[in-house]
Amino acid sequence: MTLPQIGAFEILPALEHLDMVPARVATALREWADADPRVPAGVGVTAVDPADSDTATLVGKFALSWDTAANCVLVAGKRQGQERVAAALVRADTKADVNGAIRRLLDVRKASFLPTEQAVDASGMEYGGITPVGVPATWRILIDERLTRGGDVLIGAGVRSAKLAVPGELLVSLPRAELIPDLGR
Repeated sequence: MTLPQIGAFEILPALEHLDMVPARVATALREWADADPRVPAGVGVTAVDPADSDTATLVGKFALSWDTAANCVLVAGKRQGQERVAAALVRADTKADVNGAIRRLLDVRKASFLPTEQAVDASGMEYGGITPVGVPATWRILIDERLTRGGDVLIGAGVRSAKLAVPGELLVSLPRAELIPDLGR
């Protein structure tokens, strides 16, 4: 496996540039590499101007295809007084099916996005850079199956100043990842 090539981004081996991501993401990348030997050669990181980090800006400014980028949203609901949280990764050309698929998967009556402050505090990541790589172990990681069938994708790196570049097929091996058909609509 070789590092992804996406647009004109300079993609570096993520495990050799852990200083570009928060400690929690660095730890998760190491654990992922321990679980899947393809990760060191396949997962990259690239620097991004924080002003360009939002998906719409990134796709537009760098003339990327919408299916080359993915968004991670944090969704929660309560059941019997217990909060259930999921990190949902969907292609940028879709929206997470929060009150359909995700609500059913969490087995809650109502699901909603985590408020920004809570999302940042609980994930330990910057808003606009949240990634499923390194979320708390009690959270579910839901990945739209379509991401695994395409090519390489840019996902958050935990900070707005970087993105992880991942072959879609490798997302399957992310520890605790659950592949969900039609997670994004």
